[in-house]
Amino acid sequence: MKTKLIRIGAALCAVLVAAPALAQDLTFWSWRQEDRAAYETFIDTFEAANPGITVKFETFEAANYNTILSTALAGGTGPDVMMVRAYGGLENVAAAGYLEPLSTETVPALAEFAEPALAAESMRSDGVVYAVPFASQTQLVIYNKAIFDANGLAEPQTWDELVAASQTLKDAGVIPFANGTATAWQNETVTFGLGSSLMGKAFYDELMAGTADFTDPRFTGALGEVAAVAAEYFPDGFIGLDYPSAQQLFASGMAGMFIGGSYEVANFKAQNPDIELGVFAAPGKTAEDDKLVGLYFDGGYAANAAGANKEASIKFLNYLASQEFGQAFANTLSNISTIPGVTFDNPLLAEVNELNQSSIPYLMLAHFRYGEPSGSVLIQGEMQKLFAGETTPEAIGEALTTGLAAWYEPFQK
Repeated sequence: MKTKLIRIGAALCAVLVAAPALAQDLTFWSWRQEDRAAYETFIDTFEAANPGITVKFETFEAANYNTILSTALAGGTGPDVMMVRAYGGLENVAAAGYLEPLSTETVPALAEFAEPALAAESMRSDGVVYAVPFASQTQLVIYNKAIFDANGLAEPQTWDELVAASQTLKDAGVIPFANGTATAWQNETVTFGLGSSLMGKAFYDELMAGTADFTDPRFTGALGEVAAVAAEYFPDGFIGLDYPSAQQLFASGMAGMFIGGSYEVANFKAQNPDIELGVFAAPGKTAEDDKLVGLYFDGGYAANAAGANKEASIKFLNYLASQEFGQAFANTLSNISTIPGVTFDNPLLAEVNELNQSSIPYLMLAHFRYGEPSGSVLIQGEMQKLFAGETTPEAIGEALTTGLAAWYEPFQK
């Protein structure tokens, strides 16, 4: 009997030794409901390499995600790991102490990330990183190659060529641009997806240096050009056309171009697998002007500072920062991973990545969403009025500069 007990004890000890030292269940929250299947596959890969850690992926409606997340974190019931917004959206939760500070000691791969990507997931006050950046997005022009070919069109190199191509499509009975502006944030997308090259790098640099503001004629002039193109070459009644309807117009082949983000590419292919797409940066006035896309970082992966499973959460963040994950992310979701060393098998993604080498930040999101009123809210409302003929570019410049002066110190002269 004694020998039998010894054998049972030895067997139990062997089980305990063999069991993973880290047996923890993680919850992982996201607003990317459409990406559930991909993330569950990514999680399967992580779990296979990390026995004893399980990850439950939960998604929420994107428009309400920030509120749901902040409420849960404030109540002590938030997830172990979460997707967080970038820039001002990150600061809202990081400043409250809800996110675990990250460093190259806890997540060594952060040392290789580009500085702008890390800055998007950092607090401005201390430069501490709170999330692993997961994607960049690019505001540009997407076009239907078959429609361009049928009408003898090439990617425009100047603003006049863009206008001429739009007129050619209109004369052929094709809607030049599918965009509508009834969905508020689309006003911002159209403004910077079409106008960044007209504004130019010099304007951006001076704006950041505090030597220019939004009354600058380079900015207001770009707004006027964008509004003129919209009036002539957007769908009839575009002010009342919402985002999903605009997407359908383009995906169905009724329009030649769509001003939007690189995130649209996968969606258009999903709606119409046969559509052949091209992308270009909307040009400036001359062929010599820099062709600039609007670039921003879309969010990051963060750990709950008060989470009970901190060690496993950091382990999962290290996986989400790895080149293995970044490559799978790019290949599966047709998105630009921010992880260094990732290559793009999709030729269109590779082209977007190349266009990103000549860019300015997507202005209001990257720099003017840190206070109230936010630059995004202001530009969306003001551009809607401009498209309706109810204001002028110069008045918008004044409204932006005055409104942002409520919290943006350089404008408080």
